[in-house]
Amino acid sequence: MRSLELRATRAPRQLQFEFVNQPLRLPFSGLAGDAPPPQFCGRDPELEHQARELLRGNGAGRIANEIRVEWSPRLKSCAGRADYRKKLVTLNPHLVRAGLAVNGDEVDRTLRHELAHLLAQFRVKVRHQILPHGKEWRQACIDLGIGDEKRCHNLPFPFVERARRFLYTCPNCKRDFPRVRRIRRAIACLACCRKHNGGNFDSRFRLKLVRPA
Repeated sequence: MRSLELRATRAPRQLQFEFVNQPLRLPFSGLAGDAPPPQFCGRDPELEHQARELLRGNGAGRIANEIRVEWSPRLKSCAGRADYRKKLVTLNPHLVRAGLAVNGDEVDRTLRHELAHLLAQFRVKVRHQILPHGKEWRQACIDLGIGDEKRCHNLPFPFVERARRFLYTCPNCKRDFPRVRRIRRAIACLACCRKHNGGNFDSRFRLKLVRPA
């Protein structure tokens, strides 16, 4: 069973709740490959332009003006990641090499996959929490031209599997939440928040550390 979390973040004059999106995971393990070409590090103006056009074409002009697309060699276990709060899409540089070995353009598809997360969140109310790969995301994928998209890509490049040294649990339902790093913010079990508090953050279900590094 996949673990879901609800994160509470402090914003000026109000408390906001941010859903923790699950990154696009690569379902295999191994050792890291060769270092990516240096030109695939940092911001990518061409992909940012493409992202803006895709978002504007789907009525999301406001976030289109803020969107950033970056390559990051720090991504090890996922092909891409989306951060709605920062309006940021981060891509794994190894996608460039993988795109030469598989059918289709994996860079374009991964970009659209991550943009679908942003578009889905943009379309709902600020306080409404959505599943990372739920019906809102699936509809956004259709609108972005990848209607057959899956939550995971089976790409032909390896990555470093990082040990999840910290184990958290929900004090109510007892679900486990393994993590690579220690959690620094208030995060609660989304399933329990949905069931008992209308999907809003509830400190009763805040995750507890049960196994430190």
